[in-house]
Amino acid sequence: MSQTNVYESPLASRYASNEMLYLFSPDKKFTTWRRLWIALARAEMELGLPVTQEQVDELEAHRDDIDYDVAAAEEKRLRHDVMAHVHAYGAQCPKAMPIIHLGATSCYVGDNTDIILMREGLELIRDQLVRVLSVLGGFADKYKSLPTLGFTHFQPAQLVTVGKRATLWMNELLMDLEEVEHRISSLKLLGSKGTTGTQASFLELFEGDHEKVKELERKIAKEMGFTDVVPVSGQTYSRKVDANVLATLSGIAQSASKFATDVRLLCHLKEIEEPFEKDQIGSSAMPYKRNPMRCERICSLARYVIADAQNPAITSASQWFERTLDDSANKRISIPEAFLAVNAVLNIYENVASGLVVHEKVIHRHIMEELPFMATENIMMDAVKRGGDRQQLHERIRVLSQEAGRNVKDLGQPNNLIDLIAADPLFGMSREELTAHLEPAHYIGRCPEQVTEFLEEDIRPVLVRYPHALEGKQAELKV
Repeated sequence: MSQTNVYESPLASRYASNEMLYLFSPDKKFTTWRRLWIALARAEMELGLPVTQEQVDELEAHRDDIDYDVAAAEEKRLRHDVMAHVHAYGAQCPKAMPIIHLGATSCYVGDNTDIILMREGLELIRDQLVRVLSVLGGFADKYKSLPTLGFTHFQPAQLVTVGKRATLWMNELLMDLEEVEHRISSLKLLGSKGTTGTQASFLELFEGDHEKVKELERKIAKEMGFTDVVPVSGQTYSRKVDANVLATLSGIAQSASKFATDVRLLCHLKEIEEPFEKDQIGSSAMPYKRNPMRCERICSLARYVIADAQNPAITSASQWFERTLDDSANKRISIPEAFLAVNAVLNIYENVASGLVVHEKVIHRHIMEELPFMATENIMMDAVKRGGDRQQLHERIRVLSQEAGRNVKDLGQPNNLIDLIAADPLFGMSREELTAHLEPAHYIGRCPEQVTEFLEEDIRPVLVRYPHALEGKQAELKV
């Protein structure tokens, strides 16, 4: 139950999913510490150190029942979180107490756990990306042939289609997915490196046997689900790892913010809107409003992630020699919050994408307001075929276009360029002949084909690769 008289992170109470919140919870963190201590003890036993099966079994039996009161009391006494949990674990496992954390330094549990949690967090993010791509794919396919105004500089440009525009959003997410996959595949455990990365304590325990020291790491990595450990380190793994992971999360935030910004602009044009529920209030003062608040929330949280990604970059740049501790407090906040925020962003993204409302008549009206200008090249070529002079026709269209533009902008009249051209004897074309050039589908190029090809060649393999991501999961908003 939440307390109303203490600060509570909105990322936890309002935005992030329960799945991601658990991943960065004390339970997940400290049970992972215990799994690492068990893996260390088991590997040391198998390699001949005086660790017994009975001690390993005792550690296994109490892996998940952490006494947080004892741990808190020990940390207050010792001022050291790792040793506090060593003592709390030892109180439950008196036979194993002498061998818990044998040869290790604090970063053995701290850093290895951070890598494990980041990898699992990236796997959750990966599955969210797949779900958003699936939803947007359905939208793109449905509207692959629906013409709409393209915009450059937010000024009307050549026509595209609603579905083609959606593939631009998808392509950026696909790039993000590739980055996430790379991060997942390249993450390595710190392993068991010791206080300055020399493994001196383990070499002492194994009486100078280098192969056993190396095998110890291999066994721990295998038990924790990794194939590799970092080849060299100080006491910690390089903080560039954190910077790289958060750069990947920042990239997702950038893509999501681009999508949300586009939808916000389209909402202003009344062409496409985000979902709006029956009893939802858009404004406390203006009852008629339908503000794009979900997309605004995406942009807001995305901005936080983009800024937050600077934290590990600065930390990485300012580390001293084999270890300093000025990373710790920052790292405890910046990394979990980046994951929680991106998790929330993608949750909202999926929710919005699955309920986008397309106002086709408004889109068509906007096209027809601009299409006469865009059709002038085709009209000019048609007039040339009828015997006209291309240069004269070009100049005349320029003049008539400016007149029509003034009528629209200065007088608030409809675009009458077609009527102006029909009345000009230089063209010798009737209004009906000119109107034949105003079919929007003639101006969308390969948009439908591009959408179909993209969905088949680039998106379908992703959906086939991660079928579990699409099984019975649907984004739900807390607020």
